[in-house]
Amino acid sequence: MWEKFKKFAFKGNVVDMAVGVVVGGAFGKIVTSLVNDLITPLISLATGGANFSELFVILNANGADTAAIKTIEAAKEAGFATLNYGNFIQTVIDFFIIALSIFMFVSLIQKARDISEAKKKAEEEVANAAAPAEPPKPTAEELLAEIRDLLKKD
Repeated sequence: MWEKFKKFAFKGNVVDMAVGVVVGGAFGKIVTSLVNDLITPLISLATGGANFSELFVILNANGADTAAIKTIEAAKEAGFATLNYGNFIQTVIDFFIIALSIFMFVSLIQKARDISEAKKKAEEEVANAAAPAEPPKPTAEELLAEIRDLLKKD
């Protein structure tokens, strides 16, 4: 059983997947910071200070005075069920930013590959063009005729 596990765990695909998960986790932290520290404040500024994560609706007020409840935590402490649609909006924004970031990252990598391949192709063309073409080799008949002519001279 141990041999089978080692064979599975250290297979190239499993290691590649593990590296992808670790890099994806780190990339997720970068995107989360991008969303929370840069984009959300800009959206909040554009919308007059709205904080999406604090948008909610109390579902079971049953006629109770809820005017003083301004946060989700306060509503939960008071025993109210809440519909936290602001968190959903924030999650959708996060998704689109992550998708856009991944698209841009993959596009950048593809563009770098295309540039590298074009450069390599151009270098090959220059190398092929710079090398002089070999003169055609004489045929057997031409060599024999040349030898005959040399022997006639002597």
